[in-house]
Amino acid sequence: MHIFTRRNFLGKSLKLAPLFATPGLMAEQLTRTPYQTPGPFYPDKLPLDTDNDLIVINDALTPSVGTVAYLGGKVSDIKGNPIRHATVELWQVDGKGVYLHSRGGSRKKMDPNFQGYGRFMTDSKGRYFFRTIKPPPYPGRTPHFHMSVSAKGKKKFITQCYIKGEPQNKSDFILNRVKDEKARNALIAEFLPLPGSKVGELAANFDMVLGWTPED
Repeated sequence: MHIFTRRNFLGKSLKLAPLFATPGLMAEQLTRTPYQTPGPFYPDKLPLDTDNDLIVINDALTPSVGTVAYLGGKVSDIKGNPIRHATVELWQVDGKGVYLHSRGGSRKKMDPNFQGYGRFMTDSKGRYFFRTIKPPPYPGRTPHFHMSVSAKGKKKFITQCYIKGEPQNKSDFILNRVKDEKARNALIAEFLPLPGSKVGELAANFDMVLGWTPED
């Protein structure tokens, strides 16, 4: 069976789950994840495949080009209670810096094997999980993932996830609109080499703490 098949990915995701488990924190230690602009390149036409594996479209044998990155974490309220069965969306550029959006870069440079967008419903513990690629920088922006969380009866929450250690983080105008250092750091995830990977895969935990209340 080809290494990039969906069945292999789903099996691997179960083994990787502990990497995205954050030790319990007291409520006063939680930092609310800052809202960030969705940007102009949320897909204007969703792909036929919208699952949480962005590097393989349907069951194609050709994966997308780029460093494979696993991104997962927990979605909770400010008290640390998991937000269950919420839809987490992720959209980003491909390895050439091109978005799925029709005006998000040159269609000729676009990687046809990269999904560009995915979504995942959080489980009973509020956890989500994606397999994608590490986004490259593009003119004016440091590498980042766009993400959103939505649930019935709640106002959609949108943010961005950044990569720790990227030199462009210091000058990125959207990241640096967040003046509070603790809040800004809550947007930055550390991508580390995946244990046992022979192809340089990375993994990171990115928890999202929302200010949702029952009245929202």
